[in-house]
Amino acid sequence: MHCHDVEARPMTIQTITRKLILGTAGHIDHGKTALVRTLTGLDTDRLPEEKRRGMTIDLGFAHWRCGDTDLGIVDVPGHERFIRNMLAGSAGIDLAMLVIAADDSVMPQTREHLEILELMGVQRGLVVVSKCDLVDDELVELAEMEIRELVADTFLSGAPIVRTSAQTGQGVDQLRDMLSEICNTMEAPTPGELFRLAVDRSFVMTGQGTVVTGSVTSGLIRVGQTVQWLPEDRPLRIRSLESHGRPVEQVQRGQRAAIGVVGAHHRQIVRGHELATPEYLRPSRVLTVQLRVLGSVTAELKHRMRLRLHIGTGSVVTTVNLISARRLVPGESALAQLFLAEPVSAVHGQPFVIRRLSPATMIGGGTVIHPVASRIHHRDVSAIEWARSMCAAGALDRAAAAVQYCGIQSWSRMDLCRDVGVDVPDAEKLIIRLRDQGVIVEICFGHDRIALLHTQIAADFEGAILDIIHRHHQDQPLDMAIERHLIHKRLHRHDNGPLTLAMIERMVQAGRLSVVGSGVAIAGFFPQLTVAQQQWYDGLREAYRSADLRPPTTADLLGVLGADQAQLRALRNLAVKRRHLVHLGGDVFLDLESEKKLRTQVAAALSATASLAVGQIRQVLDTSRKYAVPFCEYLDRIGVTQRRGDVRVCGGRASGALVDDPSGKTGA
Repeated sequence: MHCHDVEARPMTIQTITRKLILGTAGHIDHGKTALVRTLTGLDTDRLPEEKRRGMTIDLGFAHWRCGDTDLGIVDVPGHERFIRNMLAGSAGIDLAMLVIAADDSVMPQTREHLEILELMGVQRGLVVVSKCDLVDDELVELAEMEIRELVADTFLSGAPIVRTSAQTGQGVDQLRDMLSEICNTMEAPTPGELFRLAVDRSFVMTGQGTVVTGSVTSGLIRVGQTVQWLPEDRPLRIRSLESHGRPVEQVQRGQRAAIGVVGAHHRQIVRGHELATPEYLRPSRVLTVQLRVLGSVTAELKHRMRLRLHIGTGSVVTTVNLISARRLVPGESALAQLFLAEPVSAVHGQPFVIRRLSPATMIGGGTVIHPVASRIHHRDVSAIEWARSMCAAGALDRAAAAVQYCGIQSWSRMDLCRDVGVDVPDAEKLIIRLRDQGVIVEICFGHDRIALLHTQIAADFEGAILDIIHRHHQDQPLDMAIERHLIHKRLHRHDNGPLTLAMIERMVQAGRLSVVGSGVAIAGFFPQLTVAQQQWYDGLREAYRSADLRPPTTADLLGVLGADQAQLRALRNLAVKRRHLVHLGGDVFLDLESEKKLRTQVAAALSATASLAVGQIRQVLDTSRKYAVPFCEYLDRIGVTQRRGDVRVCGGRASGALVDDPSGKTGA
């Protein structure tokens, strides 16, 4: 493919509406490339070595206008040594052309390629018997008998079989007609909103910079837009676009595309990387999958086997962890997790193939059920049941399971698209249905932030909050409440404090919690004092009432009451919560009436004079310097006074009402 600077050219008007991609398949030297050349007039062998050896080594590309369909063609190598290239080429194809030579009939790679097409989910196609000029009709009929036996119970069962010869032109017109009929009867895929392209080539062009090519498997992209480069998770800008050698302003699902990108060197982008709509795909080293072992293999698949995963256009070494079984015999399926040597990007429902590392033979394949997964232990029954729910046929059930998996972590409609395997409009409809059915609840926090949580997750979250408060009430029976930040800290969820506060507020609004000062308590909770504690509490209040503006210290109280330091601290905190005492800071507390006296006397003195020094305030209050300084700092803090150098002036705040402790402390 070529790529030119489309910004300098007028937009190409595209009149063809149907866009599909055809993939070839078949054994080496069965004439796939020759047939493509005869159909399209294009030679897909582009490498010098391919031309010298007369053998396809890497992927080749062509295009053909097939009726009202713009048909992109991916020609794959047939040699077993290049099966990785064939697997890369099978990503994103809509229909297949299985080519079988009349003189060889069915061969090993014929079977392997057909198995790959089955595993990749291809559903339409046809069979071409090539090189019919080399044998008589009897051998052709024998080959067709073997072909019908081969394709029985596959997507090609009942598919047309066309006899051809690229050398003589036999059957080529019939092949064109048959391809046109198949294309015209296929349901035209809609592009969707989410763009995705798996890279199969990356190179540099003079004046263009980095160019990548691939088949667009979903969505639409235009010149000037930004895509996400995965697994690097970096943005790239689209400089130019080509499809089938023509500059275009946009490319969409079902097209081959050459994309000029800005932001990466061509050597950094390799086959297996992807370009996608920002925030859609996420690289992951763990995939949860539904895995199937081919019935044709001779050995079983064991837990913890190291294999090679082929997904998209890439391949990566993986360790298979079987979840619902410890081993799989040929023909069996099971839930599994793939632990990857390198991160890959996938979506729910994406097909894949697995092969042995050595010898490099097919084992099986399957579909991704959770593309951004975490480890599931084979004894974790609830996690296994959750994984099974992600296999559900209904998108609504999968969406409910996906939201439940997110827990209290934030998620977006893009996450739902990826994890459920739907496009944006469908994701929005699913969210509405989940909310209407009460499967998810809406938690509002901040000015315009909303979190959507699965109902069970929200209930578990509230239960965890209640447990923490209950334990606090048990451990600190004299404490009327627990501070909100302590609840969040004890939840060990340091990354979502605003949501924790929103959940607490939701519980307050529902009447499950009550607000006490700056903290919260279980609704209806009230500290129950023992006889001894009540005596200490009454003695504490009397000590502060009688001391007035010369309050007792902790040491004084310990000597008078007979309580220990922990009991004293709890009783004094309780008095603050009940508004019997006011905490001025440090070890200084005042009786409620004394605190009011402090404010009114200083305010009255400042109304008669412009400023007061600390010594003057001490005289006004008839107290010692030991208390005058913390009194002044307290009055500054609540706004009754304002410090200017060594004096205090009026702070402008009314002195007639008690304010909440601005220090946020409830006791010493």
